[in-house]
Amino acid sequence: MKKILWLLMMAALLLTACEKKADDQTADTRSAEDEAFKVAFIYIGPPGDLGWTFQHHQGYLDVENAYGDAVELTYIESVPEGPDAARIIRDLAVKGYDMIFTTSFGYMDPTLEVAQEFPDVIFEHCSGYKTGDNMSTYFGRMYQPRFLSGVIAGAMSKTGVIGYVAAFPIPEVLRGLNAFTLGAQIYNPDVEVKVVWTNTWYDPVKEREAAVALLDSGCDLITQHQDTTEPQKAAAERGMYSVGYDSDMGPFVGDSVLCSPVWNWGEYYVKTIGAAMDGTWETHSYWGGMADGVVQLAGFGPDVTQDILANMGDYQSSLEDGSWDVFTGPIYDQSGAVLVPEGEKMEDGAMLGMDFLVKGVTGSLN
Repeated sequence: MKKILWLLMMAALLLTACEKKADDQTADTRSAEDEAFKVAFIYIGPPGDLGWTFQHHQGYLDVENAYGDAVELTYIESVPEGPDAARIIRDLAVKGYDMIFTTSFGYMDPTLEVAQEFPDVIFEHCSGYKTGDNMSTYFGRMYQPRFLSGVIAGAMSKTGVIGYVAAFPIPEVLRGLNAFTLGAQIYNPDVEVKVVWTNTWYDPVKEREAAVALLDSGCDLITQHQDTTEPQKAAAERGMYSVGYDSDMGPFVGDSVLCSPVWNWGEYYVKTIGAAMDGTWETHSYWGGMADGVVQLAGFGPDVTQDILANMGDYQSSLEDGSWDVFTGPIYDQSGAVLVPEGEKMEDGAMLGMDFLVKGVTGSLN
């Protein structure tokens, strides 16, 4: 009888030990989950837009690959700019996210509003200019590869009339439009770049309609500052060339795409999240260029000749080594007035606040 009782006691002790070990393992797992650094992204469109949001999501995936379970990631897509964005950003902060990236210009004020309410959360806003102790801005000098794409477009356009589907007449878009036009003038000083404003970032129907209207007006090449491939598709359907934007649009549209100025967010996201995780993050205003790799020109179509690429490459080398930049004078506005004297370089502040169209652009600021 004593032996039986002893065996029962030992079994009970072993069972208790096993339960404790299981509880400890559960606790360890829960602790590891609690310690994961929580990062959220707010997208203006869907990751499948093959443009702006698609490229941000590639950066998101780079973070996932770099940090694995050490970072808990989420994203919310197709968030409208404006007051509703503040509600969604605030909800993420309430849920305990340590770092929130908002990836469109119109999220600037909502991001700042929520950042002031949650001083222990780190906020990063793409393309804006407002910062705080816990809020930074980040962007790239997309006007640099835009200029290079203009060099190629100017060489490839037969009529010298190029269509530009543009989103909003804000400095970011104006820099790209003006830089593209200056690049196109390298091969054809008399080139005409016609602009149509859609006043949208992501609207495939409006983007296509604008491209078709430009083609109907005599343009033989289309480019854009929008978030989808619709303008490029419209050009391809007419047998015309196009220049992509955001991502390499050649694989999605075909050989009619001559090249694409593209974003590479991954390195920035990995580095910045790493700084936040190790406690070295500080507020900043990042504006990287081709030398940083955050922007580049990619996907050269088969019809772009080696001579054109060589000529473009000379300008690219100067951009990458910093010996020259796009908005170096002489630069003229639409009326022919000198905006930047010969040999002078426009300062960053003036570029960030750009509010004019250069000579060669047909259209207005509305």
